Amino acid sequence: MDPKDLKFFEELLHRRLQELLSNAGETVSGMTEQKENFPDPTDRATLESDRNFMLRIRDREYKLINKVKKALDRIENGTFGICEKCGEDISIERLKARPVTTQCIDCKTKEEAFEKALGI
Repeated sequence: MDPKDLKFFEELLHRRLQELLSNAGETVSGMTEQKENFPDPTDRATLESDRNFMLRIRDREYKLINKVKKALDRIENGTFGICEKCGEDISIERLKARPVTTQCIDCKTKEEAFEKALGI
């Protein structure tokens, strides 16, 4: 991969990591603040539902943070942009769409078809 492209993806991944970490900090501070006491059970249920939804989003973001860190590690060790299944280069277009990917589009398509066939 061209060094210019590597630099682009490294900066992109660092920005994304900072955004995700910032969001995580906001969630922690938002959940530790004192909430109002709701006399109406429906209002309380809505608050709990919103909180659970936010926690699910943050859990997904936590997983994405790990993927971003691994992608940055792959940049450092020279394996970024190389499919871990077949060893071929991953297209720049695919990396722009999903910079944390570890598989080329052909390998990922085959994997998804296999999972679909098994009902996973």
